[in-house]
Amino acid sequence: MPKSAPRGLLPLLPLKEAVVYPRMVVPLMVGRPASVAAVEECLASDRPLFICAQTDPNIEMPGMGDLHKVGVTANILQTMRMPDGTLKIVVEGLSRASVRRMIQSRGFAEVSVRVFAPVPLHGKKDLALMRMVLTQFEEYVRLSQRIAPEVVMSLRNMTDADVLSDLVCAYLSIRFEERQELLEAIDVRARLEKTANFLMRENDLLKIEQKVRDRVREQMEQNQREYYLHEQLKVIHQELGNREEGDEITELRDAIEKSGMPKDTQERAERELARYQRMPAMSPESAVTRTYIEWLVDMPWQKRTDDALDIEEAQKILDEDHYGLKKVKERILEYLAVRKLSENPHGPILCLLGPPGVGKTSLGKSVARAMNRKFVRVSLGGIRDEAEIRGHRRTYVASLPGRIIQSMKKAGVRNPVFMLDEIDKMSMDFRGDPSAALLEVLDPEQNKAFNDHYLEVDFDLSEVFFITTANNEFEIPPPLHDRMEIVRLAGYTMYEKERIARQFLIPKQMKACGVTDQHLTLTDSGLKALIERYTREAGVRELERQIANVCRKIARKVVTAVPNTPVCVDADALPGLLGPYEYSAIRAELEPQIGVAVGMAWTSTGGDTLTIETSLMKGKGMLTLTGQLGEVMKESARAAYSYLRANAEALQIAPSFYRNTDIHVHAPEGAIPKDGPSAGIALAVSMLSALRNVAPKGPYAMTGEITLRGRVLPVGGIKEKVIAAHRAGVRRIILPQENEKDLVEIPKEILDETAFTLVKEIGEVFALAFD
Repeated sequence: MPKSAPRGLLPLLPLKEAVVYPRMVVPLMVGRPASVAAVEECLASDRPLFICAQTDPNIEMPGMGDLHKVGVTANILQTMRMPDGTLKIVVEGLSRASVRRMIQSRGFAEVSVRVFAPVPLHGKKDLALMRMVLTQFEEYVRLSQRIAPEVVMSLRNMTDADVLSDLVCAYLSIRFEERQELLEAIDVRARLEKTANFLMRENDLLKIEQKVRDRVREQMEQNQREYYLHEQLKVIHQELGNREEGDEITELRDAIEKSGMPKDTQERAERELARYQRMPAMSPESAVTRTYIEWLVDMPWQKRTDDALDIEEAQKILDEDHYGLKKVKERILEYLAVRKLSENPHGPILCLLGPPGVGKTSLGKSVARAMNRKFVRVSLGGIRDEAEIRGHRRTYVASLPGRIIQSMKKAGVRNPVFMLDEIDKMSMDFRGDPSAALLEVLDPEQNKAFNDHYLEVDFDLSEVFFITTANNEFEIPPPLHDRMEIVRLAGYTMYEKERIARQFLIPKQMKACGVTDQHLTLTDSGLKALIERYTREAGVRELERQIANVCRKIARKVVTAVPNTPVCVDADALPGLLGPYEYSAIRAELEPQIGVAVGMAWTSTGGDTLTIETSLMKGKGMLTLTGQLGEVMKESARAAYSYLRANAEALQIAPSFYRNTDIHVHAPEGAIPKDGPSAGIALAVSMLSALRNVAPKGPYAMTGEITLRGRVLPVGGIKEKVIAAHRAGVRRIILPQENEKDLVEIPKEILDETAFTLVKEIGEVFALAFD
């Protein structure tokens, strides 16, 4: 049974930041000597204990002024002495009491107290207040989840307001000052109101705490779920040998930052990376987006090579790789000089125009080596789709950038030497015109912002050194032709071919076949015969094949015969190695014959001689033209025929030949199309020779357009035509007077061996050929 509180002195147990309420059972640890003595006195005298909180917990021996005025009398229910001398007691609060006076005796403090008797409440307002407190406490228990639900059930039938308020206060987790405030509330109604206010505040805080806790729990559950899935995905990637997704995204993001791409392009790449990160791994769009990001990252946005600006060294490299080609080499050295003086020159756009086999493509590699630049080549032959240049849009399956962007990625730098090979071989169809797409690429004012359909961002091509190649100038579209600087490469002369063979072709093929100087010696006569009797070309491609053929034959002899036996190959030995001569030294048509004249023609392979044959027959004056002649060449033949008819008496031919004589003009090799006005004077000489029945003096090769008045007009392709005539053995050439300026381009060795006659009128041609 609990002891009643006496009216006399009670031992004092001061507490540090702890409050005990009436009817509250609570364990306490007692360690201070005065407190231990007070507890022992209570146990010995069978008196209640007065428990009161200190105002300052740091004071070890509190006085009257260091205690709160209101405390609680309490019975000691259980005592346990600990090994360190302290006591663990369990006390039960009895009633509120206030300190009146305090005295120190026998090592502990005793106080005289005034006990407050509770005043019962029975009004409706009080009952409503009790119900509100109970409701708030029930919500507090539900939200806090730290109090057993049975406590609420035990309080529902409580009718004593004082007991209800004290029990609820005992379970509240509030600050020490607020707990002391409730203990000091002697008036039960005021205590209930304070308790209700504290409960409402705590419930609001608990609701907020619950929301935060729920949100944290959901986040933790989501994080745990994602972590679990990521761990599973890591294991799957490890089993498949793939990289982890996190590492992949990080690598792509780092690659974007390190690529040096422009700001707008980087923003585009980061947006695509964000899309890619949100995509499911198995989505088809995921692979497309990943490929697009990799293309953006791999482009050489800032990487470039430093140009070798040593003009003498560049000249040396160009001469090492190619013989002749003076104009092209000069143009390259001029660019290097400008590059040395100017900080940001536009890359030149050259078009190497010439017949096959003269070294246009290999010259591009040599230029790159001389400039210390990377070299890339794109063959445009047969391209007929505009998307090959500009790329396909990403909406198409398996789309890729165009060949320009692909080659720039392959080069790895933004200033390579870029060769567009066979630019005259492009065509067009319903898919577009690739030559039109090249207009932006080859325009220095536009290519600094080249936009590929796949990348859809601007890429700077202004530092690229573009070199294009073509065989036929007339097949290049005019707008494209206008954007390029044409550098013409004529066919090689005999002398040039001999030098090229000695310096480049023979050492290259001997090395390829494993043949050394101890095995093969190709004499000058043998090389000359190889060029004249087994090749007939403007370049040296066929010559290289024939040299390779000779080296293979010698290699077989070396393997099957006595080792280290030198083989001397001269003109007489060639038929035994390569078979009979394929071409005669001098064409039979060059020998003077009635009705035969030798013209000169320009072709996409360089130049060639053109034999014109005329035959007379009795008839009604018909003019027949055969040999697959084009319309322009047919018109030249008719113009020559009309001139002869109009000047028959002056030319000493029968004035009435046009009435009773049919004339048949033929150009041999009828399978080859022929056109152009340059054979006009050759047609006139052939017809006049047949009508006079006198062979022209020869061998003459001639070119020039004829008019009805007998004027000889200039023609093009003089260099190629003269080289072809010289190659065929012709040493006397008739040219229009206005083509005198073109003789500057003729190689010196040809000029020294050839007699040129410049004419203004066809009469001068007739005088040379017949007088």
